[in-house]
Amino acid sequence: MSAVVSQANKRRSGLFELLRGSPIMGPFAALVLASIFFATQSDKFLTGSNLSLIIQQVMVVGTLAIGQTLVILTGGIDLSNGMIMALSSVLMTGFAVQSGMNPLLAILVGLLAGVVFGLLNGALITSIGLPPFIVTLGTFNIAYALVRIYTTATITNLPSEQLFLGNTFSIAGTEITYGSVLMVILYAITWYILRSTPAGRAVYAVGDNPEAARLAGINTKRVLTAVYTVAAISYGVAGLLLVSRTGVGDPQAGQTGNLDSITAVVLGGTSLLGGRGQILGTLIGALIVGVFRNGLQLMGVGSIYQVLITGILVIVAVSIDYLSHRGK
Repeated sequence: MSAVVSQANKRRSGLFELLRGSPIMGPFAALVLASIFFATQSDKFLTGSNLSLIIQQVMVVGTLAIGQTLVILTGGIDLSNGMIMALSSVLMTGFAVQSGMNPLLAILVGLLAGVVFGLLNGALITSIGLPPFIVTLGTFNIAYALVRIYTTATITNLPSEQLFLGNTFSIAGTEITYGSVLMVILYAITWYILRSTPAGRAVYAVGDNPEAARLAGINTKRVLTAVYTVAAISYGVAGLLLVSRTGVGDPQAGQTGNLDSITAVVLGGTSLLGGRGQILGTLIGALIVGVFRNGLQLMGVGSIYQVLITGILVIVAVSIDYLSHRGK
């Protein structure tokens, strides 16, 4: 009997050590503590409808943050993602409404526009060797200009095919959008790829030490190009989710998408230095922002203070990351 108890204790100890060493434990603890705090401040916080609302509010930024996470894991950064999302959304809605194109084909056009920008970002970074910050800042402005050239007016009267992801289904009386489910599925797929495939290991290797990865036989240029392209596809999907949530094609959207997605990534424990982090941490980071904004709103705190608190959280998270690297 004592041997069985001892073995069980060892398993629990091993599990504890594993969880304690996980980079997502800090963000997860912060999410739990924030949820407990806001639950004590408002009876509405822990209701099914409010929790579903939080997920709906973060699904666009959360999907943007998937691509941003991949880029940051390689040691880069993408400032263009919000405007790529905006361009994709106005193209897919504009082609469907104004040009009479099949709505599903119009969605494909919007996604392909994102792919083009992803390939452009990857090519400029790998072929010329330009810093990702400069390249994506440039493509941010290009995408911004193209959105304004295409339209300055909000596109309305969208076909039902482009609004489907905003529809809901009920579980235990709680309405959940299909878009929220899609976001979770995308995180699960990305988690599997990063954790269990050679492509995922290559992403971490390039971010940790590009030269060592190259000497180990990894085609670093191909990996970076693929990362920026796949990331851009996620921005296009985020554009579709934005359309399904708002019901319009908005040329004013996406201007803070880069900062919002970086916030989610950083709060989720992914290092801005590259090579360290988990995609599930990014989901937790996005939920942290959503929980704080929702909870503060329920408490009657002004929106400007919500932004202030989010900024403080980002500084704290980045400081912890840099101090841990310096300690090592």
